[in-house]
Amino acid sequence: MNRDPVLSVSGLSVTYDVDPPVEAVRDVSLTVGQGEVLGLAGESGCGKSTLAYAVQRLLRPPAEITGGQVVLHAVDGAAGGDVDLTTLSPAEMDRLRWDQVAMVFQGAMNSLNPVLTIGAQLADVFTRHRPAMGRAERTATCGALLEMVGVGADRLRSYPHELSGGMRQRVMIAMALALRPRLLIMDEPTTALDVLVQREILQEISRLREELGFSVVFITHDLPLLLEISDRIAVMRAGRVVEVGTASEIYHAARHEYTKRLLGSFPSLTGDRGDFVRKGAAV
Repeated sequence: MNRDPVLSVSGLSVTYDVDPPVEAVRDVSLTVGQGEVLGLAGESGCGKSTLAYAVQRLLRPPAEITGGQVVLHAVDGAAGGDVDLTTLSPAEMDRLRWDQVAMVFQGAMNSLNPVLTIGAQLADVFTRHRPAMGRAERTATCGALLEMVGVGADRLRSYPHELSGGMRQRVMIAMALALRPRLLIMDEPTTALDVLVQREILQEISRLREELGFSVVFITHDLPLLLEISDRIAVMRAGRVVEVGTASEIYHAARHEYTKRLLGSFPSLTGDRGDFVRKGAAV
């Protein structure tokens, strides 16, 4: 199904200016459609997180964007038209983050400030981006955000150490969705969670996407997970996107040898136990 694009990445390259220089992202082109889940798969070190940081203009030296465009497309009828994020000033980019494009970072459940309550940290988003909002409205909105992600509003006064890992991750998702962004980038959001909590988080993301209509870029090395939750999947290797297709196309008719090896690196739940070893599936 064709979807109007929310984000278009064209020929994006990122280099770490060290000796010798490292090309972490090489001429990557991708689109993310309205309401779509785009999975980004690949082994550790292939450039997935660097790409995500580049899209958000969060790279720190020695990393720098050395080519390409990152275009955020305008909503139908909206003033201002499309905008190339690589051309924005730091102040302009700061206003756009969280409001239009938000990110749940890798290890996000450990990113909460341990000495501030959950309510104070959620309220800070509105204090910074919605300064006209009054205190009572901020508190009510923060409570509604927690309820939205399945955490009771009574947890506003809790500190991070009083929450489980799954609850902290839900808080981070609530924080990312606080300003109703059009695009949510999730970098390994279920890492370090047990499989039951992981399942709950994924179901929550799916429900919220249906309810709010945002698009998702879901980054992980877990290709079977992406096959389950993604509309389309992009496979990265050594800084390049080597294959893009629907989840069905990737699973049933992968074209690139690397994609086939990724698929073969996960054991089946059926068949002889020795099949996985005999196939030599290590990537």
